[in-house]
Amino acid sequence: MRAIPLTLLCLALAAGAAHGAPAPAVPSDTTTVVTDTSTAGRPGKSFSAATIINAPVAAICAVLQDYPRYPGLMPNVEAVRVAPEAGGALVDFTLKLPMGKIKKYRLRMTPRTGPGACQLAWKMVPWDGLKPEETIVATSGSWQLAPHQGAEGKTMVNYTVHTDPGPVPFGLGWIVDSMSKDSIPKTMDALRAKLAR
Repeated sequence: MRAIPLTLLCLALAAGAAHGAPAPAVPSDTTTVVTDTSTAGRPGKSFSAATIINAPVAAICAVLQDYPRYPGLMPNVEAVRVAPEAGGALVDFTLKLPMGKIKKYRLRMTPRTGPGACQLAWKMVPWDGLKPEETIVATSGSWQLAPHQGAEGKTMVNYTVHTDPGPVPFGLGWIVDSMSKDSIPKTMDALRAKLAR
């Protein structure tokens, strides 16, 4: 019984290859692979990304935890304010978006480091005093860094993000993509450039 579905799957894959179906993208030190991982029925958009950066884990981890420098690293980030706390930091972000839109939100940044690995997770937390139209509903995600197998001094970088901007006027959904999907490769390129200096 189990052989039939497996056989059908193999035939479907072979047919795709025979018809010139594109090969899955592979992350490299010049390519960032971004995948839409959004779930039907869940508000907002989710993306994952993977790339390889020619720098050791510790160097990349240090840049990612240098929150005051995020405006030079991440598209649309105009300003940040950092409040250290036990086990991480609270970071207030001000984003300057297309069409003059300004959005603000507060993230709890939680770094975890270990031998040869680094993770930085974030989750939006309340920022008292902001009106709903000044902020977004939710965002969370993480950076995960590990040495790239078989390539000394290179790091495999995995990034995930979920953003729910709240109600978006008809025709302006591209702003959501600009805040997330479109900015991910730009962030990876800026990270590469910063580490190459």
